[in-house]
Amino acid sequence: MCDQDQFEKDRQEYEARGMVTRRQFGVLLGAGVAMLLPKVANAVAVTESEVTVMTPDGTADCYFVHPASGMAPGVLVWPDIFGLRPSMRQMGKRLAETGYSVLVVNPFYRAMKAPTAPKGAATPIPEVRPLMQALTETTHMTDAKAFIAWLDKQPSVAKNRKIGTQGYCMGGPIAFRTAAAVPDRVGAVASFHGGGLVTDMPNSPHLQTAKTKAQLLIAIAENDDSRAPKDKDILKETFAKAHLPAEIEVYPAAHGWCPPDTRVYNQAQAEKAWSRLLALYGKALASS
Repeated sequence: MCDQDQFEKDRQEYEARGMVTRRQFGVLLGAGVAMLLPKVANAVAVTESEVTVMTPDGTADCYFVHPASGMAPGVLVWPDIFGLRPSMRQMGKRLAETGYSVLVVNPFYRAMKAPTAPKGAATPIPEVRPLMQALTETTHMTDAKAFIAWLDKQPSVAKNRKIGTQGYCMGGPIAFRTAAAVPDRVGAVASFHGGGLVTDMPNSPHLQTAKTKAQLLIAIAENDDSRAPKDKDILKETFAKAHLPAEIEVYPAAHGWCPPDTRVYNQAQAEKAWSRLLALYGKALASS
């Protein structure tokens, strides 16, 4: 997960295979990011704002976007190692335009406010890895509780609907632990090219999630699968035994393929993942 040398090798391989274009490898900010994300059909008007959330460890700076009128199911978004940035805001806004109240967090607020990666997704991994390594199972759980409690205080969040959570890269296991932290509130969990979902420890994220009642979507990068080919089978077996609905699939794309500002962004596979996310939330959050 988040290995800089492997990341660059993957970028070169995927470019050679024509699965991404060189134009997609640059740092795409602001309008550039927005242009890469297809517009939502029948998008609802949304209200967006920069907000702060109090946690046991301080004040987290976050981005909150929701339908301009009425109430909608809440969604908590955990970014990848590059943190809260324009591409993640765009992804959150796009989700809100489909009818969700979305909180995209800065998981590194203890160290610094966003942006935490000076060059966005082009920031060398060694520069931001210490931020990720400073997070622990405890911070995952306490933050999850604080963020969901904040969502539940917002007038735009439907209290009679379950909350969804999704994570990218390092955010995958945090999303898993979010369900474990607030099992009665979280109804759907999605992980996109998540790293560290399966470990040999008793507190492995996948084992913690298996004790919940959430529905799951787990989209695995093919290069992650090649490095840990047994993980998908462990996930399938674990969630089947727990009787949890889980869609688990290896995508023909590299680790990091979903955010539109990464070097290995794959629009076709990102759109497939997006469609499956909407299907998950449509089933799990539509009614409670």
